[in-house]
Amino acid sequence: MKTFFQYNWIVREEWYKWCEDVPQEELLKGRTGGVGGILHTLFHIIDVEWSWIRVLQGKPDFQESFDEYQSLERVKELDALFQKDVREFVHAWDNHMEMNELQETRQDGSIEILTWGEVMRHTIAHEIHHIGQLSVWSRELGKKPVSANLIRKGLATLKP
Repeated sequence: MKTFFQYNWIVREEWYKWCEDVPQEELLKGRTGGVGGILHTLFHIIDVEWSWIRVLQGKPDFQESFDEYQSLERVKELDALFQKDVREFVHAWDNHMEMNELQETRQDGSIEILTWGEVMRHTIAHEIHHIGQLSVWSRELGKKPVSANLIRKGLATLKP
């Protein structure tokens, strides 16, 4: 589990670097699919990750408004702010937390029971899904997308 969070964080940083060579109007431009454009999608990834971790910690959740984060620098600042809590939680994760229960109230008022492990995996998959969208938009701009390869990211090395 920790490896996939680390993978997502590495790839996210690579996308930030990729964005540095893209004009601001292209980063903000609305696109087909996802939550909007490139920058809005990166913002959304950060917000959702942080929100789910806060819910698991029993802390109140609130939604940030993308209106306040209309530049790459502002999105990266938000990520840095949220990452502290997220990293602490992920690094403290152990297998006994896997089956902890989270009660979620659905829109119809019914209660749904989720496991913490399920929520953590959803959070990982959510980012990977949106990174795929960024890759498609990258190609539409004629740019090479960030590699989605987990191999060669230094995440699982054998010690001699």
